[in-house]
Amino acid sequence: MKHSSANVSPQPTSNQHERRQLLTAALAAVNEVLLGKPEQVRLAFACLLARGHLLIEDIPGVGKTTLARALATVTGARYQRVQFTSDLMPADIVGLSVYRRDEERFEFHPGPIFADLLLADEVNRATPKTQSALLEAMAENQVTVEGTTHALPDPFFVIATQNPLDMIGTYPLPDSQLDRFLLSVSLGLPSPEFEKQLLLGEDRAHLLARMEPLLDQTRLKLLQQDCNQVRVSDPLLAYLQTLLAATRNQRWFQHGLSPRAGLALLRCARAHAFIEARDFVAPEDIKAVFPGLVRHRLTVIQGQEGSAEEQALKLLTQVPVP
Repeated sequence: MKHSSANVSPQPTSNQHERRQLLTAALAAVNEVLLGKPEQVRLAFACLLARGHLLIEDIPGVGKTTLARALATVTGARYQRVQFTSDLMPADIVGLSVYRRDEERFEFHPGPIFADLLLADEVNRATPKTQSALLEAMAENQVTVEGTTHALPDPFFVIATQNPLDMIGTYPLPDSQLDRFLLSVSLGLPSPEFEKQLLLGEDRAHLLARMEPLLDQTRLKLLQQDCNQVRVSDPLLAYLQTLLAATRNQRWFQHGLSPRAGLALLRCARAHAFIEARDFVAPEDIKAVFPGLVRHRLTVIQGQEGSAEEQALKLLTQVPVP
C-alpha cells in the first residue's frame, strides 16, 4: 500500500520532527488496513513506543493478526508468528543448542522469539511451562539456553493474543505473568459501516502485501527515547497518584495497582502524548491508556457489576481532573 508520506524513505538518521511525521504516516497506514479501530491502533503504537508488550483478548477473526503484521511492516520490523498449542515446548520458542560432532561443540539455533516483533497467537492454549518461557524472555529481554545467555533484539515487541477464558482448552495466565504486558486491548466486532467496507473492499492480505516500511528499528528506538522526554507536571503526577490510590481502596477492585503498574501508566501516558504531538502529558493521555492498563491486571470486587475495564472507566469519572 503506497501512501504519499511513504515517498520519504527511511534514512540512517532523522530529527524529531521528521520522526513525528513518519509516525503519523505509520498510524494512518495501519488504520487503512484495520478499519474502524483508531483507538486500538493508537494504544498499540503507544505500547510499542513505551517499550512494553501488548495483550489482545478477543474471539478469532477480528483482526488481531492483521494488526500485528501491519505494525511489523510499517516499522520495518522482522516479524515472526508462533501458534501456541498444548504440545508447544519452550525450545520451540527460544531455540536450542545442537551438538556439532564434526566440530565437537554446541551450536545455538535461535527460535522465533529472536524477532523484532513476535506474534504469540492464542498464548493461553499452551501449557504454563511454555507460557513462562515466553514471559521470562519478555521480562528480561534475553534467553538462557544450556547456561549461555542470548540477548533479544532491541527494540523487541510481543503481541500476544488470548482466547476468552471460557473457551475449552485454555490455560489462564497467572496474575504475575499478565503484569508483564503493558497494555491489554480488545478489538471487538466492526460497526456495520466498516463491516460493509470490509465485505466489499480488497482482501486484507493483499493490502498488507503492498504496505511499505515507513520507519526502521533505528528510528523506532529514537522515538522511544523521544517519549521519555515528554514532560509531566506536578499536578498531573498528583492526579496519577490519586488514580493509583483509588484502585487500592477496595471499593472497585480486590487489589489495587502496584508501583510497577504506576510506572507503566506513566510511560504509556508519555507515549500517548507524544503520538498526539504534545511535549507534555495531559489528563486525556492518562484517561486514554488507564482502562487498557487495568483490564488485565485487576479483578472486580465481589458484588460489583461489569468488567475491570468498565470499572476503570467509572473510576475515571469519580476522580477530579486537575
